Amino acid sequence: MAATILVVEDEPVINQAVTDRLRGSGYDVVQAFDGPTAVARCAETTPDLVVLDVMLPGFDGHEVCRRIQAERPVPVLMLTARDDEADILVGLGVGADDYLTKPFRMRELVARVAALLRRVERAAELAARPVHDLGDIRFDGPARRVWVADAEVHLTPTEFDLLARLAANPGVVITREELYSEVWGWPGAAGTRTVDSHVKALRAKIGADRVRTVHGVGYALEPGGTA
Repeated sequence: MAATILVVEDEPVINQAVTDRLRGSGYDVVQAFDGPTAVARCAETTPDLVVLDVMLPGFDGHEVCRRIQAERPVPVLMLTARDDEADILVGLGVGADDYLTKPFRMRELVARVAALLRRVERAAELAARPVHDLGDIRFDGPARRVWVADAEVHLTPTEFDLLARLAANPGVVITREELYSEVWGWPGAAGTRTVDSHVKALRAKIGADRVRTVHGVGYALEPGGTA
């Protein structure tokens, strides 16, 4: 069965162009043009993925994302008019999985959608890997829960998958390319800031010194850090 995608964009021309391209790629597409309608459509159609603009009438994309994630975890590809790190981190913080900056190429949007859908398929496998407790970081893979120093940390689905991948090889540097491929299902994504933005959001929740940066290469989990 074809995946169902909800496209939320208030500009009719952009909304229709994205819809046509996704339908041409074999997806079923539902459209919404404002925040309240987006939340209602998501409840009615239970889409497999949401393409969500940040600037919307009614209430913005961040609020849409917060509300739909509270009802049911669903992958969200956020569309933003500004490549501003603060805006991106807000989106990631309310549960967005990835983002594209306008203007974007339709081919890239379709590739991101396909990658996110593949990531969902692999998420259960990644979470079920036998990750042992690492220092004072404790994992419950099947329940997708994490504790740091006995305090539960609430992670977005992508943050959990990223942490689980790093925790599978503690202390070992995992390249950005490997993370794109294994967590996002998106090989060959060098040059984007998606991984870096998610690592920054993850550090804010588990402690900045727990994820070590190797400049120009990637990241490693250091479970001996302090909260």
